[in-house]
Amino acid sequence: MKASTVLIKNAKIVNEGKIFEGDILIEGEYIKEIADSISAKSSTVKVIDAEGNYVFPGAIDDQVHFREPGLTHKADIESESKAAIAGGITSFIEMPNTVPQTTTIEKLEEKFAIAAEKSHANYSFMFGGTNDNLEEILKVDEKNVAALKLFLGSSTGNMLVDDPKTLEKIFSSTNLLIAVHCEDEETIKANMAKYTEKYGDDIPIKFHPAIRSEEACYLSSSKAIELAKKTGARLHIFHLSTAKETELFTNKIPLKEKKITAEVCVHHLWFSDEDYDTKGTFIKWNPAVKSAKDREGLWKALLDGRIDVIATDHAPHTLEEKKNVYTKAPSGGPLVQHALVAMIEAYHREKISLEKIAEKMCHNPAILFQIEKRGYIREGYFADLVIVDINSPWSVKKENILYKCGWSPFEGTTFKSRITHTFVNGSLVYNNFKFTNGKAAKRLTFDR
Repeated sequence: MKASTVLIKNAKIVNEGKIFEGDILIEGEYIKEIADSISAKSSTVKVIDAEGNYVFPGAIDDQVHFREPGLTHKADIESESKAAIAGGITSFIEMPNTVPQTTTIEKLEEKFAIAAEKSHANYSFMFGGTNDNLEEILKVDEKNVAALKLFLGSSTGNMLVDDPKTLEKIFSSTNLLIAVHCEDEETIKANMAKYTEKYGDDIPIKFHPAIRSEEACYLSSSKAIELAKKTGARLHIFHLSTAKETELFTNKIPLKEKKITAEVCVHHLWFSDEDYDTKGTFIKWNPAVKSAKDREGLWKALLDGRIDVIATDHAPHTLEEKKNVYTKAPSGGPLVQHALVAMIEAYHREKISLEKIAEKMCHNPAILFQIEKRGYIREGYFADLVIVDINSPWSVKKENILYKCGWSPFEGTTFKSRITHTFVNGSLVYNNFKFTNGKAAKRLTFDR
């Protein structure tokens, strides 16, 4: 359904720390009016009665791997962006470790061209840093690109930046927000050698958090923060996985003033090492899912403001790939379709409020990346909106999984809530479990 005039009536609006009942008028791509009661002024206005349901701003996922170009047997921008809007994520920022890697301006623009044609959700990309592409990094226009991504620990599509002099030069030379994957490579290699000697390739998955250990994470995160403080760089640390790392961050200043920020992913808030027995390599991520104590530490830091953003690190692999023995099973899993409902499930379990979910999944990514006119339900902002029925249980099954890879770590889970409608730039693109024809997505812009 193309953008026209839509009136959402009787909504419980979740926005800016409050929940209030009201109506939302959408005209074209934008929110025209928010009020206690709005009347449809003509018969051409489409009215959606949201009575009893909640309206959130569209979620913004600051870390996804949609695998295009080059790895489209796992996923692609079209398939995964559709799964995202079905899950209430209306904007995403995608990572540079595709094939070829997004480490030149030319390859970056090629990805933007693909997304302009195929994406169902609003999009931006991170530019990838390597040990030898500083010249290209300096060409990046910070008004047009979400951030610079550096892998300080090797992961899928090995883009490891391990030269200390290069790292300091990058931190000193760019005004871009620098987003980092922090795991100390030497620590991981030493741990891996120990377990490989004992088990060969078929290392029991329960040792994954011992190989990609707390020490590896903390050592790398603390070094990155030290370097950011030394150089004045703007640093965002992805996917914290340990309670110890949360001690490195502050909640004493507003997010807009923070130079060093942190993210936690849905899987590190949901799973623990106790789940390896049943989930096996399907919950093999880098950094690893760790102990229940770590999980509780992450929740504490999320709620007290030391962790700023909830994201997914959506990273699909095929079933065949994930079923390999430990050393050959890739790390990562698909999450965008189920992230918001998983966090609302945490609300049902009294772990987090709906207002706090909106803050961490909608408002804060917009603040952190300085995204223009998104992340809030405000007059004059793009109408990226999600209607949620929080009392409509459903179970994750093969037949309702939308990821191209066809599986989910949540398979068999029953969620109490579901997404009923998703608007992208004023267009109703997902309506009661069906996609409407056409795409309304736009390239994200940044107020920098």
